[in-house]
Amino acid sequence: MKNWKEIVRHKQFRYLDHSKENFFNKKAYTALTSFAIDDVLALSVGGKNTAPAIRLWVHPDTVVLGIPDARLPYIEEGVELLNKQGYHVVVRNSGGLAVALDAGVLNISLVLPDVKHISIHDCYEAMVSFIQYMLRDLTNEIEAYEIVGSYCPGDYDLSIGGRKFAGISQRRVKDGAAIQIYLDVEGKGVERASLIRDFYRVGLKDAETKFSFPDVDPSTMASLTELLGTKITVNGMKDRVLESLQHFSNTIVTDDFSADELEAFKTRYEQMVKRNEKIAGMQ
Repeated sequence: MKNWKEIVRHKQFRYLDHSKENFFNKKAYTALTSFAIDDVLALSVGGKNTAPAIRLWVHPDTVVLGIPDARLPYIEEGVELLNKQGYHVVVRNSGGLAVALDAGVLNISLVLPDVKHISIHDCYEAMVSFIQYMLRDLTNEIEAYEIVGSYCPGDYDLSIGGRKFAGISQRRVKDGAAIQIYLDVEGKGVERASLIRDFYRVGLKDAETKFSFPDVDPSTMASLTELLGTKITVNGMKDRVLESLQHFSNTIVTDDFSADELEAFKTRYEQMVKRNEKIAGMQ
């Protein structure tokens, strides 16, 4: 196993804060945009055209579905429930299942090159260790293992005291990878989990499926603010990301997208829109 610091440490890092701006103003800035952007960054770093990158993104009131979720037997009713609660619904192109995003959830994409020589497991471990490092002054109790009863459960659920506050997925494009994590920073983890629980109850009902969907128990989830008993904000977490990144890189750049990246974005965005045609037709 590679040391996580070897994976994260680079002479130069590209830092992109897309948590507030209407990125690419010509298109609505939705989660579809974000997944397309991460693909473009993975292509760029994999082709050695740009430095490794960290990108921050926030999307208000959005439920991001995994590919299996889109095949729920009563998916139309599930999407309708989410829409009535004021949530936009998209299907992502990376692994995992349904996740609730809002203004209190910070998404971090760590985009790395040369992943043909780095295992998927090591990339996940690097993200886990980076988050532990970011929060080292607040807690040393962050663990990574599957939290049964959480939404989007996986081996790299991040939890404190058995309650999950973050989950990680990974998207590889040629020789680049975007390791994506959502962090429930502020707000009520139980409320987010209750929303996803209700989505599965309506979208699955009592139907038998080949895929095993999670039986969500809202008590298994919480925000960092709730878990640590201290107010932590998304803006404060963004500061921690940048500060930690500076420890692993000599130079931080904030380069805009190049002409080639903009062209690649058009293609990747169109692919995301096509992937979401069925879901979009339900909203």
